[in-house]
Amino acid sequence: MPIGTAVHEKVMQLCESLNFREWSGYYAASVYEMHHDHEYNAIRNAAAMIDVSPLFKYRVSGPDSAKFINRVITRDIHRVAVGQVTYCCWCDEQGKVIDDGTISRLADTLYRWTAAEPSLRWFRQNSLGLDVEIDDISADVAALAIQGPTSAGLLQATAGPAVADLKYFRVTPAKIAGVDVEISRTGYTGDLGYEIWMPWQDAPKIWDALIAHGGPFDLHPAGMLALDVARIEAGLILIDVEYTSSRKALIESQKYSPYEIGLGRLVDLKKEGFIGRDALEEESRQGSKRALVGLEINWDDVERLYDEMGLGPQVSTTASRVAVPVYRGVAQIGKATSTTWSPSLKKMIALASVAHAHAAPGAELQMELTVEAARHKVRATVRELPFFNPPRKTATPPL
Repeated sequence: MPIGTAVHEKVMQLCESLNFREWSGYYAASVYEMHHDHEYNAIRNAAAMIDVSPLFKYRVSGPDSAKFINRVITRDIHRVAVGQVTYCCWCDEQGKVIDDGTISRLADTLYRWTAAEPSLRWFRQNSLGLDVEIDDISADVAALAIQGPTSAGLLQATAGPAVADLKYFRVTPAKIAGVDVEISRTGYTGDLGYEIWMPWQDAPKIWDALIAHGGPFDLHPAGMLALDVARIEAGLILIDVEYTSSRKALIESQKYSPYEIGLGRLVDLKKEGFIGRDALEEESRQGSKRALVGLEINWDDVERLYDEMGLGPQVSTTASRVAVPVYRGVAQIGKATSTTWSPSLKKMIALASVAHAHAAPGAELQMELTVEAARHKVRATVRELPFFNPPRKTATPPL
């Protein structure tokens, strides 16, 4: 049975819908009101506060900490300076992705590593012979994401000038309500945003301080439904949706390499040996069989299908994580893994895994769409990811 996070009592006070889901053994709000429109709009037009405490979090320390990390991840951790954050993935010996997450370098030999799924055993197995300590701090460190155009103003109002010039994918120590915290300019929305890392027991105090200062910045708590729409617009993948961890895959086709899920840029074949390097080097030479792409669904086709049924379009504004076939003519060449109506783009979009031969931007494909229990095909055009990428996301100081 799930348990509450550090701010669960605060969330319960505001969650009118009482709509929760399980996330890594914790209760996570799906939506606070009866619909996620206001929460999505806060992400894109104001400031949204999202409880991301259920992330798995690990502290890596010791003289060989960088050597250990480089043994596991596909990127070169030596290029990450103190105060910097890197997004990375780690693979098995066959070069198939186990998980993806972020690593923050907090000091010369101290790192905080986040993951979607538990990885402590894998990390410790691969640290044998090294002078490194790996501690699971998931229940000791809480995290709140503050995302949206006014998030910078809110953080400066609560944490002071420490965040004013914080660059994209950097982290800095700060104080909020007298509590020592770390603030990173990171997030899962593809927008200007921050994540606050704090002692678990002090999270309610931080929540209250953010709410108290949030009025002028139109702060709203936001749940997973709004976050799902935002991350699809941003072209951000989700484990168990866009790919299956190789540790859980039952068949070979469920396993994905970094190149197949849009993470090829995270593979550094020039660095020292790492787990899966030989397989990834071979794939780099021969090419990948699949690719992650964006799809823009032809809205005229959608309207026509509903019109033929005597209905107006009834596409859900809630993102779908149900995989549906993607075709080129009569041949299925992949699947759409996440589909949503984009309020910002006024388009129906999807993330899809397709055969590499059909992954070029502009390629005309078809995607399955079910209307009144009847399966149809609608045209879908391959688009470059991300769909949504505002300049404010990376500008310093924030726009």
